[in-house]
Amino acid sequence: MDVPAKKSNKKSKLTKGITGDWEVVIGMEVHAQVTSQAKLFSGASTAFGGEANSHVSLVDAAMPGMLPVINAECMRQAVRTGLGLKAKINPKSVFDRKNYFYPDLPQGYQISQYKQPIVGEGEVTIDMPDGETVRVGIERLHLEQDAGKLLHEQHPNMSLVDLNRSGVALMEIVTKPDLRTADEAKAFLAKLRSVLRYLGTCDGDMEKGNFRADVNVSVRKLGAPLGTRCEIKNVNSIRFVGQAIEHEARRQIDIIEDGGKIEQETRLFDPDKSETRSMRTKEEAHDYRYFPDPDLLPLELSPSLIADLQKNLPELPDAKKARFMRDYALSGYDADVLVAEREMAEYFETVVKGGSAGARRDPKLAANWVINELFGRLNREGEDITTAPVSAEQLGVILDLMGDGTISGKIAKDVFEIVWTEGGDPRAIVEARGLRQVTDLGAIEKIVDDIVGKNPDKVADAKANPKAIGWFVGQAMKASGGKANPQAVNELLRKKLGL
Repeated sequence: MDVPAKKSNKKSKLTKGITGDWEVVIGMEVHAQVTSQAKLFSGASTAFGGEANSHVSLVDAAMPGMLPVINAECMRQAVRTGLGLKAKINPKSVFDRKNYFYPDLPQGYQISQYKQPIVGEGEVTIDMPDGETVRVGIERLHLEQDAGKLLHEQHPNMSLVDLNRSGVALMEIVTKPDLRTADEAKAFLAKLRSVLRYLGTCDGDMEKGNFRADVNVSVRKLGAPLGTRCEIKNVNSIRFVGQAIEHEARRQIDIIEDGGKIEQETRLFDPDKSETRSMRTKEEAHDYRYFPDPDLLPLELSPSLIADLQKNLPELPDAKKARFMRDYALSGYDADVLVAEREMAEYFETVVKGGSAGARRDPKLAANWVINELFGRLNREGEDITTAPVSAEQLGVILDLMGDGTISGKIAKDVFEIVWTEGGDPRAIVEARGLRQVTDLGAIEKIVDDIVGKNPDKVADAKANPKAIGWFVGQAMKASGGKANPQAVNELLRKKLGL
Protein backbone atom coordinates (compact mmCIF):
# COMPACT_ATOMS: atom_id res chain seq x y z
CA MET A 1 0.00 0.00 0.00
CA ASP A 2 1.34 3.44 -0.92
CA VAL A 3 1.78 5.78 2.02
CA PRO A 4 1.13 9.44 1.14
CA ALA A 5 4.16 11.67 1.56
CA LYS A 6 4.13 13.88 4.62
CA LYS A 7 3.43 17.46 3.70
CA SER A 8 6.35 19.76 4.49
CA ASN A 9 5.84 23.15 6.14
CA LYS A 10 9.11 24.40 4.66
CA LYS A 11 8.99 27.17 2.12
CA SER A 12 10.90 26.66 -1.11
CA LYS A 13 14.13 28.61 -1.22
CA LEU A 14 14.06 28.84 -5.02
CA THR A 15 12.81 31.76 -7.08
CA LYS A 16 10.73 31.00 -10.16
CA GLY A 17 11.72 32.32 -13.57
CA ILE A 18 10.56 31.76 -17.16
CA THR A 19 13.28 29.16 -17.70
CA GLY A 20 12.78 27.38 -14.37
CA ASP A 21 13.84 27.80 -10.78
CA TRP A 22 16.78 29.94 -9.64
CA GLU A 23 18.80 29.89 -6.44
CA VAL A 24 19.63 33.24 -4.85
CA VAL A 25 23.03 33.40 -3.15
CA ILE A 26 23.50 36.10 -0.50
CA GLY A 27 26.50 37.26 1.48
CA MET A 28 26.61 40.17 3.92
CA GLU A 29 29.17 42.76 4.99
CA VAL A 30 27.84 44.31 8.17
CA HIS A 31 29.33 47.54 9.51
CA ALA A 32 28.78 47.80 13.26
CA GLN A 33 29.93 50.89 15.15
CA VAL A 34 32.00 49.89 18.16
CA THR A 35 30.60 50.98 21.52
CA SER A 36 33.39 53.23 22.78
CA GLN A 37 33.72 56.71 24.26
CA ALA A 38 36.55 57.61 21.85
CA LYS A 39 37.40 56.96 18.20
CA LEU A 40 39.60 54.17 16.88
CA PHE A 41 42.84 56.15 16.60
CA SER A 42 42.14 59.37 18.52
CA GLY A 43 40.61 60.62 21.76
CA ALA A 44 37.79 62.53 20.03
CA SER A 45 34.25 61.84 21.24
CA THR A 46 31.94 59.39 19.45
CA ALA A 47 28.78 61.02 20.85
CA PHE A 48 25.95 61.23 18.31
CA GLY A 49 24.30 64.46 17.27
CA GLY A 50 26.96 67.05 18.09
CA GLU A 51 27.35 70.26 16.12
CA ALA A 52 29.09 69.63 12.79
CA ASN A 53 32.86 69.17 13.15
CA SER A 54 32.73 69.52 16.94
CA HIS A 55 34.08 65.99 17.62
CA VAL A 56 37.18 66.15 15.46
CA SER A 57 40.78 65.79 16.60
CA LEU A 58 43.86 66.74 14.58
CA VAL A 59 44.28 63.03 13.79
CA ASP A 60 40.71 62.78 12.44
CA ALA A 61 41.26 65.86 10.29
CA ALA A 62 44.54 64.35 8.95
CA MET A 63 46.67 67.31 9.90
CA PRO A 64 50.34 66.90 8.88
CA GLY A 65 52.47 65.00 11.38
CA MET A 66 49.54 63.62 13.39
CA LEU A 67 49.98 59.91 14.18
CA PRO A 68 47.24 57.39 14.99
CA VAL A 69 47.26 55.50 18.31
CA ILE A 70 45.08 52.39 18.70
CA ASN A 71 42.19 52.65 21.16
CA ALA A 72 42.64 49.56 23.38
CA GLU A 73 38.94 49.41 24.27
CA CYS A 74 37.95 49.19 20.59
CA MET A 75 40.36 46.28 20.25
CA ARG A 76 38.84 44.54 23.27
CA GLN A 77 35.33 45.10 21.91
CA ALA A 78 36.31 43.45 18.61
CA VAL A 79 37.73 40.44 20.47
CA ARG A 80 34.57 40.17 22.62
CA THR A 81 32.49 40.19 19.45
CA GLY A 82 34.64 37.52 17.85
CA LEU A 83 34.30 35.32 20.92
CA GLY A 84 30.53 35.85 20.91
CA LEU A 85 30.46 34.70 17.27
CA LYS A 86 32.41 31.52 18.18
CA ALA A 87 35.19 32.81 15.95
CA LYS A 88 38.95 32.35 15.87
CA ILE A 89 40.80 35.23 17.50
CA ASN A 90 44.02 35.99 15.66
CA PRO A 91 46.89 36.70 18.10
CA LYS A 92 48.50 38.99 15.52
CA SER A 93 46.69 41.37 13.19
CA VAL A 94 47.83 44.19 10.92
CA PHE A 95 46.32 47.56 10.02
CA ASP A 96 46.50 48.49 6.33
CA ARG A 97 45.91 51.59 4.28
CA LYS A 98 43.02 51.23 1.86
CA ASN A 99 43.61 53.97 -0.69
CA TYR A 100 40.76 55.83 -2.33
CA PHE A 101 39.76 59.48 -2.57
CA TYR A 102 36.50 60.83 -1.26
CA PRO A 103 35.82 64.33 0.12
CA ASP A 104 34.80 63.07 3.58
CA LEU A 105 37.95 60.92 3.95
CA PRO A 106 40.55 63.53 4.96
CA GLN A 107 43.61 61.25 4.81
CA GLY A 108 42.91 60.09 1.27
CA TYR A 109 42.96 56.54 2.62
CA GLN A 110 41.11 54.50 5.20
CA ILE A 111 42.93 52.61 7.94
CA SER A 112 41.45 49.13 7.80
CA GLN A 113 42.55 45.48 7.98
CA TYR A 114 42.92 43.26 4.95
CA LYS A 115 45.02 40.08 4.91
CA GLN A 116 45.48 39.80 8.68
CA PRO A 117 42.21 40.73 10.49
CA ILE A 118 41.78 40.63 14.25
CA VAL A 119 39.07 37.91 14.04
CA GLY A 120 38.87 34.94 11.70
CA GLU A 121 36.16 32.38 10.94
CA GLY A 122 33.08 32.01 13.14
CA GLU A 123 29.39 31.13 12.93
CA VAL A 124 25.90 32.48 13.62
CA THR A 125 22.95 30.07 13.97
CA ILE A 126 19.46 31.25 13.06
CA ASP A 127 16.19 29.43 13.72
CA MET A 128 13.63 30.00 10.96
CA PRO A 129 9.84 30.01 11.60
CA ASP A 130 9.43 26.74 9.67
CA GLY A 131 11.72 24.99 12.13
CA GLU A 132 14.84 24.93 9.95
CA THR A 133 18.15 25.85 11.55
CA VAL A 134 20.48 27.80 9.23
CA ARG A 135 24.17 28.07 10.01
CA VAL A 136 25.80 31.19 8.59
CA GLY A 137 29.57 31.14 8.40
CA ILE A 138 31.49 34.25 9.40
CA GLU A 139 34.47 34.78 7.12
CA ARG A 140 36.19 37.47 9.20
CA LEU A 141 35.77 40.50 11.43
CA HIS A 142 38.12 43.43 11.06
CA LEU A 143 38.45 46.89 12.55
CA GLU A 144 38.43 50.02 10.43
CA GLN A 145 37.72 53.76 10.53
CA ASP A 146 34.43 55.25 9.45
CA ALA A 147 34.43 58.19 7.03
CA GLY A 148 32.79 61.56 7.62
CA LYS A 149 29.48 62.67 6.15
CA LEU A 150 28.63 64.90 3.19
CA LEU A 151 25.69 67.29 3.60
CA HIS A 152 24.17 68.14 0.21
CA GLU A 153 21.07 70.10 1.20
CA GLN A 154 22.43 72.97 3.29
CA HIS A 155 23.86 75.06 0.44
CA PRO A 156 22.56 75.58 -3.12
CA ASN A 157 25.97 75.28 -4.81
CA MET A 158 28.20 73.28 -2.45
CA SER A 159 28.29 70.11 -0.43
CA LEU A 160 29.43 70.56 3.17
CA VAL A 161 31.58 68.09 5.09
CA ASP A 162 30.97 66.99 8.70
CA LEU A 163 33.90 64.99 10.11
CA ASN A 164 32.27 64.02 13.42
CA ARG A 165 32.07 60.40 12.27
CA SER A 166 35.51 60.44 10.70
CA GLY A 167 37.69 57.95 12.57
CA VAL A 168 34.84 56.32 14.52
CA ALA A 169 35.62 52.61 15.02
CA LEU A 170 33.71 50.11 12.92
CA MET A 171 33.69 46.33 12.99
CA GLU A 172 33.14 44.95 9.50
CA ILE A 173 31.64 41.48 9.86
CA VAL A 174 31.79 39.51 6.61
CA THR A 175 29.72 36.36 6.09
CA LYS A 176 30.26 33.46 3.77
CA PRO A 177 27.69 33.19 0.92
CA ASP A 178 25.49 30.90 3.03
CA LEU A 179 22.15 32.74 2.87
CA ARG A 180 19.56 31.74 0.28
CA THR A 181 16.47 33.89 0.86
CA ALA A 182 15.54 37.42 1.91
CA ASP A 183 13.90 35.98 5.05
CA GLU A 184 17.15 34.24 6.03
CA ALA A 185 19.10 37.46 5.49
CA LYS A 186 16.67 39.41 7.69
CA ALA A 187 16.79 36.73 10.40
CA PHE A 188 20.59 36.74 10.28
CA LEU A 189 20.79 40.52 10.73
CA ALA A 190 18.30 40.44 13.61
CA LYS A 191 20.28 37.65 15.32
CA LEU A 192 23.66 39.34 14.77
CA ARG A 193 22.29 42.63 16.09
CA SER A 194 20.93 40.81 19.16
CA VAL A 195 24.31 39.17 19.87
CA LEU A 196 26.18 42.48 19.60
CA ARG A 197 23.71 44.20 21.92
CA TYR A 198 24.01 41.37 24.49
CA LEU A 199 27.79 41.74 24.33
CA GLY A 200 27.57 45.53 24.61
CA THR A 201 29.94 45.94 21.65
CA CYS A 202 27.49 47.80 19.38
CA ASP A 203 24.16 49.44 20.21
CA GLY A 204 22.65 48.26 16.90
CA ASP A 205 20.92 51.60 16.27
CA MET A 206 20.18 51.45 12.55
CA GLU A 207 18.51 54.88 12.44
CA LYS A 208 21.81 56.49 13.48
CA GLY A 209 23.81 54.39 11.01
CA ASN A 210 25.50 52.43 13.81
CA PHE A 211 24.51 49.10 12.26
CA ARG A 212 24.21 48.88 8.48
CA ALA A 213 24.74 46.24 5.83
CA ASP A 214 26.23 45.85 2.38
CA VAL A 215 24.37 43.00 0.69
CA ASN A 216 25.98 40.86 -2.03
CA VAL A 217 23.44 39.12 -4.29
CA SER A 218 23.89 36.70 -7.18
CA VAL A 219 21.67 34.08 -8.83
CA ARG A 220 22.34 30.68 -10.39
CA LYS A 221 20.65 27.50 -11.45
CA LEU A 222 20.68 24.92 -8.68
CA GLY A 223 24.08 23.23 -8.55
CA ALA A 224 25.71 25.65 -11.01
CA PRO A 225 28.83 27.71 -10.17
CA LEU A 226 28.31 31.01 -8.35
CA GLY A 227 26.98 33.79 -10.54
CA THR A 228 28.30 37.35 -10.85
CA ARG A 229 27.40 39.29 -7.72
CA CYS A 230 26.21 42.83 -7.25
CA GLU A 231 26.72 44.67 -3.97
CA ILE A 232 23.93 46.82 -2.51
CA LYS A 233 25.58 49.43 -0.28
CA ASN A 234 24.67 50.79 3.14
CA VAL A 235 21.18 49.42 3.73
CA ASN A 236 20.13 50.68 7.18
CA SER A 237 16.91 48.75 7.83
CA ILE A 238 16.31 45.02 8.17
CA ARG A 239 13.03 45.39 6.26
CA PHE A 240 14.82 47.26 3.45
CA VAL A 241 17.45 44.50 3.26
CA GLY A 242 14.68 42.02 2.49
CA GLN A 243 13.12 44.27 -0.13
CA ALA A 244 16.51 45.00 -1.75
CA ILE A 245 17.35 41.30 -2.06
CA GLU A 246 13.99 40.39 -3.58
CA HIS A 247 14.19 43.18 -6.14
CA GLU A 248 17.84 42.56 -7.03
CA ALA A 249 17.35 38.80 -7.44
CA ARG A 250 14.38 39.36 -9.76
CA ARG A 251 16.33 42.01 -11.72
CA GLN A 252 19.24 39.63 -12.28
CA ILE A 253 17.01 36.69 -13.25
CA ASP A 254 15.13 38.83 -15.79
CA ILE A 255 18.37 40.08 -17.35
CA ILE A 256 19.84 36.57 -17.70
CA GLU A 257 16.60 35.08 -19.05
CA ASP A 258 16.46 37.89 -21.62
CA GLY A 259 19.92 36.85 -22.85
CA GLY A 260 21.83 39.56 -20.97
CA LYS A 261 24.83 39.37 -18.69
CA ILE A 262 25.19 40.56 -15.09
CA GLU A 263 27.93 43.15 -14.62
CA GLN A 264 29.68 43.21 -11.25
CA GLU A 265 28.81 46.58 -9.74
CA THR A 266 27.86 48.47 -6.62
CA ARG A 267 24.19 49.46 -6.36
CA LEU A 268 22.04 51.53 -4.00
CA PHE A 269 18.58 50.66 -2.71
CA ASP A 270 15.80 53.23 -3.13
CA PRO A 271 13.21 52.47 -0.40
CA ASP A 272 10.65 54.83 -1.94
CA LYS A 273 10.61 52.84 -5.19
CA SER A 274 11.64 49.49 -3.61
CA GLU A 275 14.32 49.04 -6.26
CA THR A 276 18.09 49.04 -6.64
CA ARG A 277 19.98 51.31 -9.02
CA SER A 278 23.54 51.38 -10.28
CA MET A 279 26.08 53.42 -8.33
CA ARG A 280 29.48 52.43 -9.78
CA THR A 281 31.36 49.46 -11.19
CA LYS A 282 32.68 47.23 -8.43
CA GLU A 283 36.26 47.76 -7.35
CA GLU A 284 38.57 44.82 -6.68
CA ALA A 285 41.04 44.63 -3.79
CA HIS A 286 43.97 45.60 -6.02
CA ASP A 287 42.22 48.87 -6.90
CA TYR A 288 42.66 50.00 -3.31
CA ARG A 289 46.45 49.37 -3.24
CA TYR A 290 46.42 47.92 0.28
CA PHE A 291 49.69 48.03 2.18
CA PRO A 292 50.52 47.87 5.93
CA ASP A 293 50.13 51.25 7.63
CA PRO A 294 53.68 52.39 8.47
CA ASP A 295 52.44 54.44 11.44
CA LEU A 296 50.93 51.45 13.28
CA LEU A 297 52.74 48.40 14.63
CA PRO A 298 51.11 44.98 14.24
CA LEU A 299 48.51 44.36 16.96
CA GLU A 300 49.55 41.45 19.19
CA LEU A 301 47.14 39.92 21.71
CA SER A 302 48.28 37.88 24.69
CA PRO A 303 46.56 34.53 25.42
CA SER A 304 45.75 35.80 28.93
CA LEU A 305 43.88 38.82 27.54
CA ILE A 306 41.77 36.63 25.25
CA ALA A 307 41.08 34.16 28.09
CA ASP A 308 40.04 36.98 30.44
CA LEU A 309 37.63 38.44 27.87
CA GLN A 310 36.18 34.97 27.22
CA LYS A 311 35.65 34.37 30.93
CA ASN A 312 33.67 37.59 31.32
CA LEU A 313 31.29 37.19 28.38
CA PRO A 314 27.58 37.46 29.30
CA GLU A 315 25.08 34.67 28.67
CA LEU A 316 24.27 35.04 24.96
CA PRO A 317 20.91 34.54 23.17
CA ASP A 318 21.40 30.88 22.14
CA ALA A 319 22.45 29.80 25.63
CA LYS A 320 19.65 31.85 27.22
CA LYS A 321 17.06 30.35 24.86
CA ALA A 322 18.19 26.82 25.71
CA ARG A 323 18.02 27.61 29.44
CA PHE A 324 14.53 29.15 29.16
CA MET A 325 13.27 26.06 27.33
CA ARG A 326 14.92 23.73 29.85
CA ASP A 327 14.27 25.52 33.15
CA TYR A 328 10.94 27.18 32.37
CA ALA A 329 9.50 24.59 29.92
CA LEU A 330 8.85 27.32 27.33
CA SER A 331 8.27 26.63 23.65
CA GLY A 332 11.03 27.49 21.19
CA TYR A 333 8.88 30.32 19.81
CA ASP A 334 8.25 31.91 23.21
CA ALA A 335 11.89 31.57 24.22
CA ASP A 336 13.00 33.14 20.90
CA VAL A 337 10.76 36.17 21.44
CA LEU A 338 11.88 36.64 25.04
CA VAL A 339 15.63 36.44 24.39
CA ALA A 340 15.65 38.65 21.28
CA GLU A 341 16.74 41.57 23.46
CA ARG A 342 18.65 41.29 26.73
CA GLU A 343 16.29 43.72 28.48
CA MET A 344 13.26 41.64 27.46
CA ALA A 345 14.79 38.48 28.90
CA GLU A 346 15.70 40.28 32.13
CA TYR A 347 12.15 41.66 32.44
CA PHE A 348 10.67 38.17 32.03
CA GLU A 349 13.00 36.62 34.60
CA THR A 350 12.26 39.40 37.08
CA VAL A 351 8.55 38.61 36.75
CA VAL A 352 9.11 34.87 37.20
CA LYS A 353 11.54 35.08 40.12
CA GLY A 354 9.84 37.90 42.02
CA GLY A 355 7.09 36.00 43.81
CA SER A 356 6.45 36.45 47.53
CA ALA A 357 8.94 34.76 49.88
CA GLY A 358 11.14 33.94 46.89
CA ALA A 359 8.50 31.73 45.26
CA ARG A 360 8.66 31.33 41.50
CA ARG A 361 5.66 32.44 39.48
CA ASP A 362 4.25 30.26 36.69
CA PRO A 363 6.74 30.76 33.80
CA LYS A 364 4.24 29.94 31.05
CA LEU A 365 1.67 32.40 32.42
CA ALA A 366 4.40 35.03 32.83
CA ALA A 367 5.63 34.44 29.26
CA ASN A 368 2.08 34.76 27.92
CA TRP A 369 1.54 38.09 29.66
CA VAL A 370 4.96 39.50 28.79
CA ILE A 371 4.73 38.51 25.11
CA ASN A 372 1.06 39.17 24.37
CA GLU A 373 0.03 41.96 26.74
CA LEU A 374 3.27 43.85 27.39
CA PHE A 375 5.20 43.40 24.11
CA GLY A 376 1.99 43.73 22.11
CA ARG A 377 1.21 47.07 23.74
CA LEU A 378 4.81 48.28 23.40
CA ASN A 379 4.78 47.50 19.68
CA ARG A 380 1.44 49.22 19.11
CA GLU A 381 2.60 52.38 20.86
CA GLY A 382 6.18 52.38 19.56
CA GLU A 383 7.56 52.14 23.11
CA ASP A 384 10.73 50.38 24.24
CA ILE A 385 11.04 47.75 26.96
CA THR A 386 13.41 50.04 28.87
CA THR A 387 10.67 52.67 29.21
CA ALA A 388 7.68 50.33 29.66
CA PRO A 389 5.00 52.04 31.84
CA VAL A 390 4.33 48.72 33.62
CA SER A 391 7.37 47.48 35.52
CA ALA A 392 8.23 43.80 35.97
CA GLU A 393 7.36 44.15 39.66
CA GLN A 394 3.91 45.61 38.88
CA LEU A 395 3.14 42.89 36.33
CA GLY A 396 4.24 40.27 38.85
CA VAL A 397 1.75 41.60 41.39
CA ILE A 398 -1.05 41.44 38.80
CA LEU A 399 -0.20 37.77 38.20
CA ASP A 400 -0.21 37.17 41.97
CA LEU A 401 -3.67 38.72 42.26
CA MET A 402 -4.90 36.38 39.54
CA GLY A 403 -3.19 33.40 41.13
CA ASP A 404 -4.75 33.83 44.58
CA GLY A 405 -8.21 34.44 43.13
CA THR A 406 -8.41 38.13 44.09
CA ILE A 407 -9.16 39.10 40.48
CA SER A 408 -10.20 37.25 37.32
CA GLY A 409 -8.25 37.18 34.07
CA LYS A 410 -10.55 39.81 32.56
CA ILE A 411 -10.16 42.14 35.53
CA ALA A 412 -6.38 41.54 35.39
CA LYS A 413 -6.34 43.08 31.92
CA ASP A 414 -8.32 46.05 33.22
CA VAL A 415 -5.81 46.50 36.07
CA PHE A 416 -2.93 46.26 33.56
CA GLU A 417 -4.57 49.05 31.54
CA ILE A 418 -4.92 51.25 34.63
CA VAL A 419 -1.30 50.71 35.65
CA TRP A 420 -0.15 51.42 32.08
CA THR A 421 -2.01 54.73 31.84
CA GLU A 422 -1.99 55.93 35.47
CA GLY A 423 0.69 53.96 37.31
CA GLY A 424 0.27 52.81 40.89
CA ASP A 425 0.29 49.66 43.02
CA PRO A 426 -2.00 46.99 41.48
CA ARG A 427 -3.17 45.80 44.94
CA ALA A 428 -4.17 49.33 45.94
CA ILE A 429 -5.95 49.83 42.61
CA VAL A 430 -7.98 46.63 43.08
CA GLU A 431 -9.06 47.67 46.61
CA ALA A 432 -9.75 51.32 45.80
CA ARG A 433 -11.88 50.54 42.75
CA GLY A 434 -13.71 47.51 44.12
CA LEU A 435 -12.31 45.13 41.54
CA ARG A 436 -12.07 42.05 43.77
CA GLN A 437 -13.43 38.86 42.26
CA VAL A 438 -16.90 37.83 43.52
CA THR A 439 -16.59 34.42 45.17
CA ASP A 440 -19.82 34.61 47.19
CA LEU A 441 -21.78 31.65 45.82
CA GLY A 442 -25.08 33.25 46.86
CA ALA A 443 -24.43 36.36 44.81
CA ILE A 444 -23.24 34.34 41.79
CA GLU A 445 -26.25 31.98 42.06
CA LYS A 446 -28.61 34.94 41.95
CA ILE A 447 -27.01 36.14 38.68
CA VAL A 448 -27.13 32.63 37.18
CA ASP A 449 -30.77 32.08 38.15
CA ASP A 450 -31.76 35.38 36.58
CA ILE A 451 -30.10 34.54 33.23
CA VAL A 452 -31.44 30.95 33.15
CA GLY A 453 -34.98 32.11 33.98
CA LYS A 454 -35.03 34.72 31.20
CA ASN A 455 -33.68 32.46 28.43
CA PRO A 456 -35.64 29.16 28.23
CA ASP A 457 -34.74 28.74 24.53
CA LYS A 458 -31.01 28.97 25.33
CA VAL A 459 -31.54 26.43 28.16
CA ALA A 460 -32.97 23.97 25.64
CA ASP A 461 -30.01 24.59 23.31
CA ALA A 462 -27.53 23.95 26.12
CA LYS A 463 -29.22 20.68 27.12
CA ALA A 464 -29.06 19.51 23.50
CA ASN A 465 -25.52 20.79 22.99
CA PRO A 466 -23.51 21.17 26.22
CA LYS A 467 -20.97 23.43 24.45
CA ALA A 468 -23.66 26.10 24.34
CA ILE A 469 -23.07 26.65 28.06
CA GLY A 470 -20.40 29.11 26.97
CA TRP A 471 -23.12 31.63 26.14
CA PHE A 472 -24.43 31.51 29.74
CA VAL A 473 -20.91 31.87 31.16
CA GLY A 474 -20.35 34.96 29.03
CA GLN A 475 -23.64 36.51 30.12
CA ALA A 476 -22.92 35.81 33.79
CA MET A 477 -19.46 37.36 33.58
CA LYS A 478 -20.91 40.38 31.80
CA ALA A 479 -23.64 40.80 34.41
CA SER A 480 -21.06 40.68 37.19
CA GLY A 481 -18.79 43.21 35.50
CA GLY A 482 -16.20 40.48 35.01
CA LYS A 483 -15.88 40.00 38.79
CA ALA A 484 -17.59 36.62 39.16
CA ASN A 485 -15.32 33.64 39.69
CA PRO A 486 -15.46 31.81 36.31
CA GLN A 487 -15.05 28.37 37.90
CA ALA A 488 -17.93 28.99 40.28
CA VAL A 489 -20.09 30.26 37.40
CA ASN A 490 -19.37 27.10 35.39
CA GLU A 491 -20.15 24.75 38.28
CA LEU A 492 -23.43 26.50 39.14
CA LEU A 493 -24.58 26.55 35.51
CA ARG A 494 -23.87 22.84 35.02
CA LYS A 495 -25.87 22.11 38.18
CA LYS A 496 -28.81 24.34 37.15
CA LEU A 497 -28.91 22.98 33.59
CA GLY A 498 -28.43 19.36 34.61
CA LEU A 499 -25.29 18.92 32.50
